Amino acid sequence: MSLRSLWFVLACGACGAPQSDPNEPQTAKEKQLEEARASGEVDKSGSKWGGWRYQGDRKDCFYVFGRRCFKTENAACQAAHCKAPKTCEAVGGGPATLSCK
Repeated sequence: MSLRSLWFVLACGACGAPQSDPNEPQTAKEKQLEEARASGEVDKSGSKWGGWRYQGDRKDCFYVFGRRCFKTENAACQAAHCKAPKTCEAVGGGPATLSCK
């Protein structure tokens, strides 16, 4: 390898490397944990994934918003308090998850 090609490799070795935000999650596990914390599925300490349970009447859990169960979609949407441009939307089933979109 000539000196010129060595210089080129060293100078442009990091030219195409993507710059990432140090606050962004670096792995899929970190991203899932961050999303679970944001939705309230994980304890504040973050030490337990399965330590939470649905709040509300579990036998009538047809709609879920956060950690709460609701019997009707209307009750769950009222608890969601979606702001004006967004609407309440149910996704999935058994129980359906509500979100503001």
